[in-house]
Amino acid sequence: MKEIICAYISELAIKAMLYEVSATPKPGLVDRNNAGAHKDMDFFTFMASSASLGHTFFQCAMAGINFDNEDFTLLLDILRPIGVEGEKRMFEATKGVNTHKGLIFSLGIISAAVGTLYRKNGEVKINSENTCQRVMEISKGVSIRELNTQNVKEKYTYGEKLYKRYGTKGIRGEVESGFFTARKHGLPILEKLDVEQRGSLNDRLIQVLLHLMTVTEDSNVLGRHDIDTLHYVQQTAREVLALGGIFTVEGRKKLYELDDVFIHRNISPGGCADLLAVVIMLYSLEKPKNF
Repeated sequence: MKEIICAYISELAIKAMLYEVSATPKPGLVDRNNAGAHKDMDFFTFMASSASLGHTFFQCAMAGINFDNEDFTLLLDILRPIGVEGEKRMFEATKGVNTHKGLIFSLGIISAAVGTLYRKNGEVKINSENTCQRVMEISKGVSIRELNTQNVKEKYTYGEKLYKRYGTKGIRGEVESGFFTARKHGLPILEKLDVEQRGSLNDRLIQVLLHLMTVTEDSNVLGRHDIDTLHYVQQTAREVLALGGIFTVEGRKKLYELDDVFIHRNISPGGCADLLAVVIMLYSLEKPKNF
């Protein structure tokens, strides 16, 4: 029974990754139309990467379902080597290209969180709220531990550099908050569009992405550029939404224009793309039949 549950959780994680990259058009991001602002990866690179990670998410779910301790922060130590092995699999599949490092962390910890909830043997209904509450319990204090820049180092990590410069916690902060941005600015939009049955699934996902782009402190944009570029990304997403987003002729036209601009300026809101995948997984946990 455990194996069946963990296989199911892993399938949802992989589906979230595949749906995210397939949603088109995404400004500056890899999709079915083009490689966005990337020269070392394309749609098929993401396919290969996604296919390599099923076992990783299965193991994360199994770690959660087998975890028997009231201190959920200890589960993170069990998940780390699983994540490291997952990164190795990813790099082997992509020939050294980082396609999903952030999602290995995000979807891995969600998989583990869901696994811990399944230990209740059907006593609880798994949804985004209790899943994210458990994510918060698992990741409690991770930002302070891993982004401490008080000690002078010869070489800072990518996340430490951004934290030192902008005070942003990136994916660590998002996970530690129980994916606040995804839950409050992405998930309600997808739920509303689904209830209204507005447009295709592809278009709903693009609309969710646009909403995420308006508020996310995207570390990928900050790392490639600066805070002004991040504000530009947020403002342009608002402009597209003001035109109706992907659901209107004007909004769709602006969206394609934005893709061209982002590619030209080498802007890739990869953090927003990762949060879209998180939204998809959280929603599919609640309403699997809708996907």
